[in-house]
Amino acid sequence: MLIGFSEAEQFLRSCKDAVIITHRNPDGDCIGAGLGLHDILSEIGVRSRVVCHDSFGARYAFLTEGYTEEDFEPQTVIAVDIADTQLMGSYEEIYGKRVQLCIDHHESNKGYAERTLLNAKATAACEVIYQLAKHMGVEITTHCAMCLYTGIATDSGCFKYSCTTPEAHEIAAEMMRSYDIDFARINRAMFDIKSRGRIRLEAELSSMMEEYLDGRLVIVAVTQDMMKSMGVSIDELEGFAPITIQLETAEVGILLREREDGVFKCSFRSANDVNVSKICQTLGGGGHAKAAGCTASGDLDSIKTYLTDAVRKALEE
Repeated sequence: MLIGFSEAEQFLRSCKDAVIITHRNPDGDCIGAGLGLHDILSEIGVRSRVVCHDSFGARYAFLTEGYTEEDFEPQTVIAVDIADTQLMGSYEEIYGKRVQLCIDHHESNKGYAERTLLNAKATAACEVIYQLAKHMGVEITTHCAMCLYTGIATDSGCFKYSCTTPEAHEIAAEMMRSYDIDFARINRAMFDIKSRGRIRLEAELSSMMEEYLDGRLVIVAVTQDMMKSMGVSIDELEGFAPITIQLETAEVGILLREREDGVFKCSFRSANDVNVSKICQTLGGGGHAKAAGCTASGDLDSIKTYLTDAVRKALEE
């Protein structure tokens, strides 16, 4: 059921030994939300640990440095920034049916948790975590401020995506003003620093764009073989999806990233008015109107045909 901040506060203040689940292929928002909530729970005397199917990338070391994972048997299960239990990876089998609280900002949230604190208008899950902390009157530590700023900055594309709310700017300003966080370091780590392999791959991707539907759809596919040959990992491809809508005729862009299990992570972006969340929901995924995703398995050509058909239907509506 959907709940408000008061119900969420009451639940958190009464809970014990919480496991906080973040989604696989973690990004700045789910990491920031998970670690930020961990800090908030620490402030009210609740033990917690943050878990993820995949490891947090090295670029997030400034957030994970000093974090230690306590060993306890969880009595409380919380999910952050997860619209569907399928995004939990290996933790779906363990915790998927036991989630007592979900804190999210995706309009496509499946309502799988006993309680869902949802703000679909928020730029990032970290925006919701901030609102919760303020409602609870909990002190936001400098580390928590870094987490919240990171999540908002990454999900807003450094404040340039259309999902960016005035509140996101205001929260970021407060984190800078009140906690003196090194926002320049955070933004450099999130948006500027790249491995040699990623720089090579970035150059390759521009020449690999495939146009469909008279240029209205652009698909870029990155396979495991490509990543290995260039020495990059799948987490280094975070932030590449917007390249698919740089072409002037593109209305929808899709970045395909092959995971080690042979399944492709499909990241959709909308350049204008197409709601890609609705497309992804028909494919078993979800997300936001301008940025959404799903997974697909099979040979690459078949996947491209499958996705193109789904986009064609949306464009014809």
